Amino acid sequence: MQSLNFKQSVQKIVAADPRFDAEAYFFVRDALDFVRRAGGRARNQARDVSGAELLDGLRRYALETYGPMAATVLAEWGVHGCEDFGQIVTNLIAHHCEGKADTAKREDFKCGYTFEDAFRKPFLPSARSAAHRKAVKV
Repeated sequence: MQSLNFKQSVQKIVAADPRFDAEAYFFVRDALDFVRRAGGRARNQARDVSGAELLDGLRRYALETYGPMAATVLAEWGVHGCEDFGQIVTNLIAHHCEGKADTAKREDFKCGYTFEDAFRKPFLPSARSAAHRKAVKV
């Protein structure tokens, strides 16, 4: 039997669990590659990635890729919190899309960051610049 490619596997996952858009699965896979590359590995070279490490990589990759639109893009795909990333990872592992060597577990994603802190606050004006704008009012 021929193995399914990633796109076909994601289509099966989304058919079984439609909470998340297929793009969310591609994003998580790309972020995992981003984390592995940051550690000096290519996609085909397995390296254990913890849940905390993956969460940080997801945050950094989203900010790098989508900037201030990261939270909006993720919400459009049905991803509203770190636990959603955990469910996506669980679905990928259950469908053999990622190696079981990864040490990330679903419960690792429960105590992550808030999307407000991770994706919105970095782009809000600082208190200092807000005070400066008030002082410069014409």
